[in-house]
Amino acid sequence: MDNEQFIIITEADEGQRLDRWLKKHMPFGLVQKLVRKGAVRVDGNKVKGDVRLSEGQTVRLPPFEEKKPTTQRYRIQDHDRIEVQNMVLYDDGDIVVINKPYGLASQGGTGITRSLDDLRPILDDNNGLRPKLIHRLDQETSGLLVMARKPETIRALGHAFKNREIKKMYWAIVTPLPEFRAGTIRAAIGDGPIKERKVIDEENGKKAQTDYAVIDQASKVAAFVAFWPHTGRTHQIRIHAADILECPVLGDERYEGLMSLEGIEMSNRLHLHARRLVLPIPGQDKELDITAPLSDDLVKTWKALGFDPNDQSDPFEEQAFCRIDKDSCVR
Repeated sequence: MDNEQFIIITEADEGQRLDRWLKKHMPFGLVQKLVRKGAVRVDGNKVKGDVRLSEGQTVRLPPFEEKKPTTQRYRIQDHDRIEVQNMVLYDDGDIVVINKPYGLASQGGTGITRSLDDLRPILDDNNGLRPKLIHRLDQETSGLLVMARKPETIRALGHAFKNREIKKMYWAIVTPLPEFRAGTIRAAIGDGPIKERKVIDEENGKKAQTDYAVIDQASKVAAFVAFWPHTGRTHQIRIHAADILECPVLGDERYEGLMSLEGIEMSNRLHLHARRLVLPIPGQDKELDITAPLSDDLVKTWKALGFDPNDQSDPFEEQAFCRIDKDSCVR
């Protein structure tokens, strides 16, 4: 028998029926039986199989006997243990914050042979309690990722992310320089004709808001920009930068970002990094304010463009923003 699980619903699963979502997490024959018995709970409540899930909700899966998979799961190696230990920036026994490297997927999927989800057993505590992912980062994005071990903390942090109680600051290099040095972007994001690419869709998309501020610039060729996504849509910063600011993130091939700059020795990757998080610690009257240093490959590009990879400024502390909507901008 497996231990019970508490899983936070992400933006990617929002709107799905519970019974269909459950089929991804337990044997098909058990789904209706466990739902009918009330063994599956959403935010602690009994629900029917046709209920629609919302981002930030916590689904409790009861212990169940699972047949051995026909395909072998990823087998953790010694080098994995060293890598994960080096990722950890904070671990109080409950909340775990890591600095996820570029190229490591948060969860498994088509074509992904190793993900952070596969590596979570390395972070089991002495009682075998395994941390759960509270949110996700794109595979190509590096930086801060939060997990928690206790069910009540998982629920509390999930709600904090959903209710925008988390301050999130990302660093990026974009090209060219944005027309306005600071602003708030409000443009809905939806699915496009290409599966792996999102589009701006005011009619059918989900609302998305991103604050941004230019920290430094290299002539008009490139800018060092801080982003604060108030919503958590897939590829939110990337598409807002590319389609609204018309300044794609450097190295973002998916959204027409430049892959090189003439005369600049740079890293061949997406230049987007989850730099800082300020989040409430559940059950305590204090916050966790944590920063993830840039990896060596990003430091290389930052320095090549004359940017400070250790910049300590917070452009969102006292910032008056202009508003940039899909079809208009007012200074």
